[in-house]
Amino acid sequence: MDAEQQQQQPGNSEQSPLLGGPGDATQQDKPLYYNFIIGTGVVAQAGAWILAAIVWGAVFSNDLILFSAHPLLNSAAVLFFIQAILILQPTHTAKQKKQGTYTHAALNNVALLAAVAGLVVIEYNKIDHGGAHFESPHAILGLITYIMVAGQALVGITQYFTPGLYGGVDNAKALYKYHRVGGYLTLLLMLATVCAATQTPFNTNVLQMQLWALVVASVLIVLGVGARIKPSKLGWLAGK
Repeated sequence: MDAEQQQQQPGNSEQSPLLGGPGDATQQDKPLYYNFIIGTGVVAQAGAWILAAIVWGAVFSNDLILFSAHPLLNSAAVLFFIQAILILQPTHTAKQKKQGTYTHAALNNVALLAAVAGLVVIEYNKIDHGGAHFESPHAILGLITYIMVAGQALVGITQYFTPGLYGGVDNAKALYKYHRVGGYLTLLLMLATVCAATQTPFNTNVLQMQLWALVVASVLIVLGVGARIKPSKLGWLAGK
């Protein structure tokens, strides 16, 4: 049975993305980098780059100080995290999944380094100026997001590269669906944290980023990424 016939099978609807038909968000025989834009990936990319442009434009429109590195690094981290999701979502064959996983891990590592650097900057700034820690909605959401990112990184790396920690490959693979859902939830937290930054004194007094603009960019990201989700990859979490 060829690929076209397989796509016509009723049971293959589980392989379809939430929006679109079978194959609309599947890598098929295309090169890995095509995954960045396949299907609604282009919508997610538009939102991701608009969000980054808003943050970076606001920062570079003002005098640069040490604190400026915080929004620059964290927005870069969000951008790389989104790329890490997009590159892996459409993979289909074993070879594609392996290539996608390694690239996914590499992009996440870059994002994690940027996020940690952003955290170091804000904590140093708070300590240096005697500022309060984790009081604003932005700070609280940021802390929760960092915890989620750390947990996702730990589980993602160990379940793929050291499955023996979970009692074998099969047990480790059984956790993949939770890792995927955790990744999507973490992305939502990241976007909420970015939007909440508009309510901080530094933004209202200096950056002046508009909440509506960041919300629009975030909605594009959610729609672009969410539409490519395949229920079959979420197991019983998708009602199977």
